[in-house]
Amino acid sequence: MNNKVKLIIFLMAFLPWATTPFLRSNSFKRFFPGAFFMALFVTVEGIIAEKKKWWWFPIKVKPNVLGEMPLIIGPFFVGSLWILKYTFGNFKLYILINLIIDSIFTYLGINWFKNIGYGNLVRLTKPKLSLLFLLKSVLMYGFQMMYEKLFTRKNMSSSKVLK
Repeated sequence: MNNKVKLIIFLMAFLPWATTPFLRSNSFKRFFPGAFFMALFVTVEGIIAEKKKWWWFPIKVKPNVLGEMPLIIGPFFVGSLWILKYTFGNFKLYILINLIIDSIFTYLGINWFKNIGYGNLVRLTKPKLSLLFLLKSVLMYGFQMMYEKLFTRKNMSSSKVLK
């Protein structure tokens, strides 16, 4: 792996985190569970994808670490926080924004990854990857809704009792 690709992978993992100070801490705390759940889900998906050869990341950050881990901990996780912050509560906008961002990744990002030697689709087509992204978007939104129903209302009602 050449130094240019190493730098790109490093920046891909850590540069998105530079935007988190602009998230209010209450937004970060509020949407962390949904983003974290989805990051775990995508990590498991990556393990399955590697075995089934849906995609291929020949570059490993470290042995026994998924090649797509910089994507998961960087733009995917932080991007999920930002998307939830600005669209949660408006499902149509949430889906639209996800479709746009996921399409850019699928139809432009994958080609760029292939060109720099970072990764490529193998047995999964771009339309199927787009569908997979859409399903994961719905799953994350649903998880965040359930989390808020179960934990924020419970906390509100217990705080009312204490007053």
